[in-house]
This record gives sequence, structure tokens and C-alpha cells, in this order.
Amino acid sequence: MTKSPAERPLLLAVGGFEGLVGRALLREFHADHRLRSVHRRPSPAEVAAGVEVRAADAARIADWGPFLEGVDTVVNVAWYRQARRARFVALADGLLRLVQDAERLGVRRFVHLSVPDAPPGLEAGLPYLTEKRRVDRAVAASRLSYAIVRPTMLFGEGDRLLTVMSRIVRRYHRFPMFGDGGYHVSPLAVEDLARIVRREAELGPRATVPAGGPERWVYRDLTDALFRAAGLPPRYVHLSGRGAVRLAHLLEALGSSLLYAYEVEWLLSDRLGLAPYAGLARPLEPVGPFLARA
Repeated sequence: MTKSPAERPLLLAVGGFEGLVGRALLREFHADHRLRSVHRRPSPAEVAAGVEVRAADAARIADWGPFLEGVDTVVNVAWYRQARRARFVALADGLLRLVQDAERLGVRRFVHLSVPDAPPGLEAGLPYLTEKRRVDRAVAASRLSYAIVRPTMLFGEGDRLLTVMSRIVRRYHRFPMFGDGGYHVSPLAVEDLARIVRREAELGPRATVPAGGPERWVYRDLTDALFRAAGLPPRYVHLSGRGAVRLAHLLEALGSSLLYAYEVEWLLSDRLGLAPYAGLARPLEPVGPFLARA
């Protein structure tokens, strides 16, 4: 029997249903959940879908009680790709207050989106990671029923990685190759990540969950596939690993958000080839068809 709207569980998305991941979560949960989001600006998609938007900055919320009223499940997607250290600290502090209030109010399930392991130097010194791990630890130390989901490279319509890489190949007929390209990636469809979040939201065990896609690619093979999808022979501009990091630093200094130096170091560290996530009813989507239409 179909549940009435009032009977559907209430899901709170911290960070909202905007962006690559947020839009996929909206599509996944809209049919059978009431949805509430907390972020600074409601998106047109949220308004059209009837999401209850609470306009607020997660970094500034002192009392999460009103936002958590009636909430069955919290899904946290709030984070920055790049920011000053003070912004990461403030957001982490706000999320720690969220964890404490969710625990105090007895939220049934807390799903926190995190990131895979990174090189030790980044883990120890990069605010993006040091503050993210502070939130990870707080979730794991709480009494909440939780899942910390750690997806690898994501792809989907409008992503900032494979879609951009495909456009570069098709426009310039060349692509930069960092080092020998022998490191690994296991791309995961963002729609599959949304299905993973649903499954983990319905489970009970407290767990940290790595989530890779169905295929573990050698990076050079993946970029060769980008050229094949464009009908072009592979042609590379070769850079050493150190040279690639320097280039990324230069792009950052010029104000570009195309590529950040920490992302290059992470890729070169060969930590992004995670094993496929297991347990979904439908197989994970391979990346090949996406490359053909990107």
C-alpha cells in the first residue's frame, strides 16, 4: 500500500539537493520520502520538487533542534572543494554540533558522505582533509546508528571531472598525462552513489563504507578510452608527477578551479581504485557508456 505523504519518513539533507550528488539524492528519495534541506540558497529543482528548504549556513547553526524536528534520517553532503582553513574549521564545527544534536534527539540513522584515504602528508596538513576527518571521528564516536560512506571518483551529467576531461580531449585532441598513468581509479556513477546512500540509510550497523565503481581502471587506459569515445587517437602532453603538481598550483594561483594540487597528489598516490560496492539489487553502472555520451 502506498504511504500518504504524512506517513513517509522525513529525510534531512545537510548541504541540500543541489550539485552533482544532491540532485541524484533528490531523484532517488523524492518518490517515497518527505524531504527537508539545509543550505544557504534553495535551488529551482528543490522548489519544483516541493522540498522543505530551511535557508541557513550549516557552519553558523548553533542549535540544530528545529532543523531535526521529526527527522528520521540525516544525510550530510555539506563540504567545500576548496576554501580557506577558517571556513573548513567553521563548517566542521557546525557539523559537530549537528552530530551532537542528532544523537541527543534520537535520529534513527545518520549517513555522512566522506572521502577515501589520501596520502599521509595531505591527511596531516590539508584543511580539506583534517577537518573532514574531525567530522568522521565525531560521527564514529557518537552513539548514532551511522554509515560513513567514502566514494571514489564520481561521474554523472555535469560532473567536474570526466565530463571536463572529455571536453578537453574533444576540443584540443590532446590531454595531459601525469606521470606514467599507471595508478588506478574505479569511477562510480553518481546515481549509484544515491542508491548506496539509500541502502546504507536503511541498514542498522555502524559502519565506514568504501564505495568504488564496477571496474578498476588503470588511469592511462581510462584516458585512452576517452580518446576512443571521441574517435581520436590518444595524444598526450607528458608531465612528471612533480610537474603536474606545480602546474596545478599555478592554476590555483591564477584563480582557476579546474584542478587543485591536492587532487593531483591524491590521484598519483594510487588510492582511488576502490573495490566495487556490493549489495545493490541492480549492478553498478560501468563508465564506458557515459564516456560515449559525455
